[in-house]
Amino acid sequence: MLSVAHRLRDEVAADEIDEVTLRRAASGDRGASRALVECYQHRVFALGSRMLAGRGRSTVEDIAQDTFLAVFRRLATFDPDGAAKLSTWILTICARRAIDELRRQRPAPLGELDQLGPGGPRADEATARREVMAAIEAALADLSPELRAAFLLREYHDLEYTEIAAALDIDLGTVKSRLSRARAALRASLVEVRHG
Repeated sequence: MLSVAHRLRDEVAADEIDEVTLRRAASGDRGASRALVECYQHRVFALGSRMLAGRGRSTVEDIAQDTFLAVFRRLATFDPDGAAKLSTWILTICARRAIDELRRQRPAPLGELDQLGPGGPRADEATARREVMAAIEAALADLSPELRAAFLLREYHDLEYTEIAAALDIDLGTVKSRLSRARAALRASLVEVRHG
């Protein structure tokens, strides 16, 4: 029977491809390349979708595809013994592509919220939750691309401050400042919803 520590280590390892697959993908092996995409595509789409909220699935798919093209072009330069995990390196590329996309386009309107189902005793609670989620989405959409990237990498992808600094090529103090400003904007939006 595996100890808890062994199981946790195996779960963390499952989040990254193994070094052999990485080397094979870097040398152009199709099966290994497919394994790499399958391992990281969910995280790339999640980050792209959150950063490009309201811009449509095709834009997110374009950014994801562009991310993986850049990954495969530069995969031979990735150092598995370096400071960043492969997932962090890939999310860095995705975040930078999304920031570039956000800078090129004007903010897009948020999508419509799903329609509420038949009313029941919890309809008011569901409505309040939707209002809070809409406020969070609106606040995220109003953030500059740089603030949004730092916030999403921390809160949704659980990157450490040092990983975010490396991913966005900024100082640790700048990461802290951007996260503080993003959180303040979200708090202000939630106060408006609660008191509005």
